[in-house]
Amino acid sequence: MEGKEEDVRLGANKFSERQPIGTAAQGAGDDKDYKEPPPAPLFEPGELKSWSFYRAGIAEFVATFLFLYITILTVMGVSKSNSKCATVGIQGIAWSFGGMIFALIYCTAGISGGHINPAVTFGLFLARKLSLTRAIFYIIMQCLGAICGAGVVKGFQQGLYMGNGGGANVVAPGYTKGDGLGAEIVGTFILVYTVFSATDAKRNARDSHVPILAPLPIGFAVFLVHLATIPITGTGINPARSLGAAIIYNRDHAWSDHWIFWVGPFIGAALAAIYHQVIIRAIPFKSRS
Repeated sequence: MEGKEEDVRLGANKFSERQPIGTAAQGAGDDKDYKEPPPAPLFEPGELKSWSFYRAGIAEFVATFLFLYITILTVMGVSKSNSKCATVGIQGIAWSFGGMIFALIYCTAGISGGHINPAVTFGLFLARKLSLTRAIFYIIMQCLGAICGAGVVKGFQQGLYMGNGGGANVVAPGYTKGDGLGAEIVGTFILVYTVFSATDAKRNARDSHVPILAPLPIGFAVFLVHLATIPITGTGINPARSLGAAIIYNRDHAWSDHWIFWVGPFIGAALAAIYHQVIIRAIPFKSRS
């Protein structure tokens, strides 16, 4: 009995009953079990001399090319059928977008970060995760890849492509431009917020016991947003995807709403960056300078 009493006494001294909770627990202790990457410089001229810089741009080009190729082909397959029951339908289109994002991020994350989307690049730039030099280069390569991907689909089946909207994003009849803009803002916010959360160094260290791939929640977020907003705008949330389809399809009604698919995603990405960095992570502005 004396031995057991001694064990209880030692345990009580070692593990106090008053444990910090909530925000106090988050701030308890100065030691970190993760390493926060330093803010990227605004301009990084040295990157232009590095092969890894151009390799990352090529990876973004190829990934966006494949993304547009598979997804637009899926849209054309659904559009050409008289009966939606004979095709994969809206759910299949959503799966093609989400599934391709999952696969392509998994393949390219270690090379370029696997952005495949100017809105994602813009949000990460605002959070100082990459330089302006790299952000501009990525966006250019993403847009070129999207144009080429949509162009190959048109080359395979031009009549079907031009006769079924070419996968171009437009605001559907019955919805206003404001509806479309709001759908793009919220949809992109969900995507970029998921990107920040899935790649957060602090979260990964805290939840290291949870074996989850970062591309999985990102791809699933894309899938869910498509389910919700395909009936409204065809779902952009990716300016490169919208630009590539609009340029290759090249009809007036595809261009009349095109601004929505740049302004909406960029606003959504900016809001997600601010929300995650300032509210969720509470990173002070002075440390981002």
